[in-house]
Amino acid sequence: MVDTADDELERLRAARRSEIQQRLEAQADAQAEAEIEAQTQSSRIDALDDAMRSILTPDARSRLATLSLVDSETTTQVKTYLTQLANTGKITIPVEDAQLKKILAGLKSEQRETTIRRM
Repeated sequence: MVDTADDELERLRAARRSEIQQRLEAQADAQAEAEIEAQTQSSRIDALDDAMRSILTPDARSRLATLSLVDSETTTQVKTYLTQLANTGKITIPVEDAQLKKILAGLKSEQRETTIRRM
C-alpha cells in the first residue's frame, strides 16, 4: 500500500514538473519573440533617423527631436510620411523648418478636436 501511494505521489510530481517545464518554455518563446520585435522596431527607427539626416535641415530635425520627447508615436508617423514623400519626389529636399511646421499643422488638423460646452 505504501508503494502505491509513493507511485501515485511520484506520478503527480512528474506531471507537475512537466507542467512547469511547459510554462517555462512558453515564457521563453514569448520573451524571444518580444526581443525580436524590439530589435526590428529599433532598426526601423534607426533607418528613419538616418533618412531624416538627408531629408531635413538641422532646424527641422531639432523641431522633430523636440516633438519626439512629447509624442514619439506621432514623430515616427511623421518620419515615415516624410520618407515616403521624399522617395516619391513629392517634396523638395532638404525640408526646411517652415515646411515641417506646415506638415505638422496639417496632421494636427486631421485629428479630431474635443470641445467642452458648459450648460
